[in-house]
Amino acid sequence: MTEIQNPTEEPVVEPAITETTAQPVAEEPVVSEAPVAEEPQAEISSASVPYQSKAEVLARLKQIAETGEESSRQELDSLKSIFYRLHKQEVEEAYKSFIDGGGTPEEYQPAENNDEAEFKAQMAIIRENRAQIAQQQEAEREANYQKKLEIIEKIKAYIDNPDEVNRVYNDFKQLQQEWNEIKNVPAEKATELWKTYQQVVEQYYDTLKLNNELRAYDFKKNLERKTALCEAAEKLCEEEDIIAAFRKLQQLHAEFREIGPVANDLREEIWNRFKAASTIINKKHYEHFEERKQQEEENLQKKSEICETIEGYDLDSLKTFAEWNALSEKITELQALWKTIGYAPQKMNVKIFERFRAACDHFFTRKAEYFKSVRDSLNENYEAKLALVEKAEELKDSTDWKATTDKLVELQKKWKEIGTVPKKYSDQIWQRFNAACDAFFAAKKEAGIDTRGEQQENLQKKQSIIERLAAIDPADMESELRDMLRKAQQEWNEIGHVPFKEKDKLYKLFREQMDRLYGAASANATRRRVNNFKNAIKEGGADRLRDRLLRQLDILRNEIKTYENNLGFLNPSSKSKQGNALVEELNRKVDKLRSDLEEVKAKLASLDESE
Repeated sequence: MTEIQNPTEEPVVEPAITETTAQPVAEEPVVSEAPVAEEPQAEISSASVPYQSKAEVLARLKQIAETGEESSRQELDSLKSIFYRLHKQEVEEAYKSFIDGGGTPEEYQPAENNDEAEFKAQMAIIRENRAQIAQQQEAEREANYQKKLEIIEKIKAYIDNPDEVNRVYNDFKQLQQEWNEIKNVPAEKATELWKTYQQVVEQYYDTLKLNNELRAYDFKKNLERKTALCEAAEKLCEEEDIIAAFRKLQQLHAEFREIGPVANDLREEIWNRFKAASTIINKKHYEHFEERKQQEEENLQKKSEICETIEGYDLDSLKTFAEWNALSEKITELQALWKTIGYAPQKMNVKIFERFRAACDHFFTRKAEYFKSVRDSLNENYEAKLALVEKAEELKDSTDWKATTDKLVELQKKWKEIGTVPKKYSDQIWQRFNAACDAFFAAKKEAGIDTRGEQQENLQKKQSIIERLAAIDPADMESELRDMLRKAQQEWNEIGHVPFKEKDKLYKLFREQMDRLYGAASANATRRRVNNFKNAIKEGGADRLRDRLLRQLDILRNEIKTYENNLGFLNPSSKSKQGNALVEELNRKVDKLRSDLEEVKAKLASLDESE
C-alpha cells in the first residue's frame, strides 16, 4: 500500500473508533472454559513396554543422553519403573535360586547392583541436558519478550508523530509481520504484553488518517482469517479423538489471538461463533475425563475385590497337595481376570497392583514352603520306614514265634503311624516290608501255630471299646470328649488282628460311634465359638467382622461345590476298598465344611441381631 498524499486538503478518514485508548480492540480469547484434566498415567506392565532387560533400558537412556533427544517425563518415569522392576525380579530370582540350591535366608547375600550406578549417571546427564534446554528456552522467550517490547515502543513512536503516520504505514505493517513471526514469550507476561500491543495497534489505527477503503480492507482480511478459524473449530466438533481435537483447539486459539481486529459491528459476532465451537469441544473434553474417571473407579473396586478374595483365603487350613493345587488354580483364574480389567485411578494404580502382587506372592511363597516341608517330611518318612524294613528283614527268619509276632505287629503299627513317602519309593519299600512280614507269618503258619485264640481275644477287646463309646452321652463330658476319643482311637489301633470275617463289620460299628461323638464335639465347639463371637461383637468392629465372614462364606461354598463335583466323578457302586475309603474321606470333609458353613451363618445372624 503506497503512502497517501494530498497537498491541498486533509485526507478523507473514517471516524475514529470510540474508547480505543481505554480498551483493546478485541477481548482476549479464553482458551478453555473447562479445566484441562491430565491424562492418567498408564499402568506399567511387562507385556505393554518394549524393554525386557535392564540393558535395553540403559541403551535407551544412553541414546537420549548422547543425542540430546527431547523425551517426555512419562517416558523417563516409565524407564525408571521398568529398570527397578527388572532389578527386583533379578534379585528375587537369585534369592529363589539360592534357596532352591540348598542355601538358607540367613546366608544369602545379594549381588552388587553394578547397573544402578550407570543408570543414575545417565539419568543425571539427561536431567542436566533438560535443564540446559529449559534454560535456553527461557532465555529465548525472554529475548522474544524484549523484541516485542521494542516493536511496541516503535509503534508508540509512530503514534507520537501524527503527521508521519501515513508515511510510515508500510513500516507499521512490517512491524506487525515481525510481531507475528516472534513466537513464545514468558507465560506470566504474555497476557499483559498482548493487551498492550492490541492497545497501541488500535491507537495507531485511530491516529492513522487512512481512507475508508484501506481500513475496510484490513478488517475484511482479518474477518476472512477469523472466519476460517471458526470453521476449523466447528469441524473439530466432529473429531472422534477428543484429546487430539482439544490440542488442535489450543493452536486455533493461539492463531485467533494473533489476528488483528475486524469491523466493530462484527467483533462480538465472530468471537461468539469461535467461542461457541470452543465450548462444545471443552465440554466433550471434560465429559471424556469424567467418564474415564468413573470407569477407573469401577476398575479400582473390581481389583480391590480380587485382592480381598485372595487375602481372605485361609492358608492354614490347606493340608494336602490337592487342596493347595485347587486354590492355586483359583488364584490363577483371578490373575487372568485381573488382566481383563482396565486401569485404576493414577494415584491408586500402582498401590492396588502392589497389593495384588503382595497377596499372590504371599500365597505362592506359602505354597512353596508347604511343598518343601512336605518333601522334607516325605524323605524323613522314607528313612523311618526303611529302618522298619531292615528290622522286619532281620526278623523274618526267626522261629521265636510269639516274641517275633509281637515285634512285627509293633513294626506294623509304627508303619501305619508314619506318613507317606516319596512316590518313586512307595511301592518298592512297601513290597520289601510286606514280603518280610509275609515270609515270617507264612513260616509260622507252616509250623502250625494257631492264631485264632489271639484273634478272638482281640475281637472281644474291640467290641468292648465299641460298647463303651455307645454308652457315652456327649452332654455329660463336653470338655473332655475330644481327648477321650483320641485315646479310644489309639487303644483301637494298638489291638492286633481280629477274625477276617468280623473285621469290616466291627470297624463300621466303631466308625459310627466315633463319627457320632466327634460330630457332637464339633457342635459343642461351634457353639462355644459362636458365643465367643457374640462377646467379640460387643467390642465393636462389626463392619470388619461382617466383611471377613462374608468372604469365608464364599470360600466355604466354593470348596463344598468342588468336593461335591469330585464325588460326582466317583463310582458309588465300586467294590474297591480304596475307592470306598476315598468316598468316605471326601464325605467327611464335606460334612466338616458344611458344619463350618453353618457356624459362619450363625455368626452372621448374631451380627444382625446385635444391630
